[in-house]
Amino acid sequence: MILSALIALLAAVSAGAGVFGQGQGSPVPFTTLRGDTAMVQGHGLYRYDSVSGAAQAESVDTVTLVLGIPLLLFSIWLAGRGSRRGRLLLSGTLGYFMYTYTSVAFMQAYNPLFLLYVALFSLSLFTFVLSLMSFDVQALPAYFSEKVARIPVAGFLFLIGAFLAWNWIGNVILPSLVSGAVPDRLDSYTTLVIQAMDLGLIVPAAFLAGVLWLRRSAFGYLLVPVLLVKGLTMSAALCAMIVGMIRAGVAVSAAEVIMFPTLGLINLAVLGLVLKDVRENTTAQRSSAVPVNIV
Repeated sequence: MILSALIALLAAVSAGAGVFGQGQGSPVPFTTLRGDTAMVQGHGLYRYDSVSGAAQAESVDTVTLVLGIPLLLFSIWLAGRGSRRGRLLLSGTLGYFMYTYTSVAFMQAYNPLFLLYVALFSLSLFTFVLSLMSFDVQALPAYFSEKVARIPVAGFLFLIGAFLAWNWIGNVILPSLVSGAVPDRLDSYTTLVIQAMDLGLIVPAAFLAGVLWLRRSAFGYLLVPVLLVKGLTMSAALCAMIVGMIRAGVAVSAAEVIMFPTLGLINLAVLGLVLKDVRENTTAQRSSAVPVNIV
C-alpha cells in the first residue's frame, strides 16, 4: 500500500507534466528509418513523438489524473479498511498503471522524464505482483456469492480477446504484410509496442480468465476482477485517445469511435455484475456445494 501511494505521487508528477507541459509550436516533418515522412509534435514534453502519439499520450495523462490516481487512492483506502472489493480494485488499478507505464517507458520518445517513467514502470510491475501474491488463492471463491454471473462475464472476456486480436492483426498487421507497406499506426516509431503488449499479454489473459471463470478455478476469481478493472480504466484512456487524435487532426476509423466506448460501457456493466456479488463478510465460508478448482 505504501508503494501504491508512491505510484500515485509519481504518476501525478508524470501525468501533470504531460498535461500542462504541452508548450506552443507546430508539427514538423520527420523522415523515418524506412524513408517515409511522419509529422512529429515539435513542441512540449512530447515534442519528439508523432502528432498521433503525442495526442494519445496527453489523453492518457489526462485520464490518469482524472480517473487513474483517484481510483488508486480510493482503492488503497478501501483495502486499508479490509474491504475485499477494495483489494480487488487495487490490484486491477495497479494493472492499469503497470500497462500504461510499461508502454510509456518502452515506446515514448526519450524526454527529460525518462527515469521517472522507468521508476513508475518498475514500481507498478512489482507492486502489481505483490498485490496478487497477497491473496490466499484457495480462499478466493469464498469472496463471491455462488450466484455470481458466469456466462456473461466469460463471454465478455472472450469478446475482448477476439476484438483486440481482430483489430490489431486483421486491420493493422496483416494488411501491412500482404501489401508490404508500413503499418498505418507505426508513424515515426520503429515497431508496434502497444500491439505487441495487447497480443502477447491482454488477449491470452482475457481468454485464460474466461476459461478459468467458467471452470470455477480459484485463479479465475483473481484474474477476472483484475482484468475488468484494468479494462475499464484502459477503455476510458482509449476513448480519451480518440478524442485527442480527432482534435489533433489524426484520422480515426468510425469502427473505433463506436466500438471502444461501447466496449467500455459493457465493461462497466460486467464489472458491476462481478463486484456486486463479492462478500464483504470476512467470516463467509465457501459452500461445499460449489465445486472449486485451483487451476
